[in-house]
Amino acid sequence: MVLVAATCALALAACAGNKKKPRLVYEERPVELLYATGANRLDRGLWNQAINYFQEVERQHPYSEWSRRAILMQAYAHYQSNDYPEAIGDADRFIQLYPGNPAAAYAHYIKAICYFEQIVDVGRDQAATGQALEALRAVVQRYPTTEYAQDARLKIDMVNDQLAGKEMTVGRWYLRNGDTLAGVNRFKTVVDRYQTTTHTPEALYRLVESYLTLGLLDEARKNGAVLGYNYPGDPWYRDAYRLLTDKGLRPAVEPESGGKKGLGRLPFIKDKGRTIRPPAPTPPAPQTSTDAAASAAEPKAN
Repeated sequence: MVLVAATCALALAACAGNKKKPRLVYEERPVELLYATGANRLDRGLWNQAINYFQEVERQHPYSEWSRRAILMQAYAHYQSNDYPEAIGDADRFIQLYPGNPAAAYAHYIKAICYFEQIVDVGRDQAATGQALEALRAVVQRYPTTEYAQDARLKIDMVNDQLAGKEMTVGRWYLRNGDTLAGVNRFKTVVDRYQTTTHTPEALYRLVESYLTLGLLDEARKNGAVLGYNYPGDPWYRDAYRLLTDKGLRPAVEPESGGKKGLGRLPFIKDKGRTIRPPAPTPPAPQTSTDAAASAAEPKAN
């Protein structure tokens, strides 16, 4: 009794003096009970508590099917709490341990979403954007017929638009500072690499504008023709048409009326409510009621 009391006192003292996330005191519990309680906390949005219970599933029952499911549940809970490095670590751990498991598709997916949600505005470094694009493409290539691939394709379009927007931002900066040739390289990147994005009409217009500034009239005419053929009703083509006409290079395609600049821009959406949940089926309920099960598995330390 003295030993038990001393152990409990040490555990409580450690929690009181440590600001890290609380962990459960080890006590053997049925795996179904631990998992059900973790799922209960997950449904209630108590992410840290859910993580604790799923970690206990792994610790107490490491070779069970429940343990395998618990890894994905931890990844999802870490993701929901915005702890992206931990979520990515959980996903990588699942992929390394169970590469051939059907649920590995979800591990790849949640990892890609973690990178996606770390993308920042185009005025800042886009390192996470490149990682997100690579991870999202991996989901589509590995699991093309899944719901994860469907969501990944939508996000790939957003990521490409983001990367094109970054190139346009830098290119405009070069133009404002008189470095026209450097700006041309950025706009050509958008046209060559991100031609299906909403930034392409402006990139072609900027090329027309830049080549006229550099005196490369033939290049300006060619890019104006591409712009007019693909986007005859876009306001950027009307501007390019006017510039070329003023230089005696009137394009063959007349601009169509209507449309405004900025319309149709692909919105960049980060919404955790749209993220697909882990595929683990609902575990069989324990013999006691849900409330009683949750109460019985409450942590004994804070």
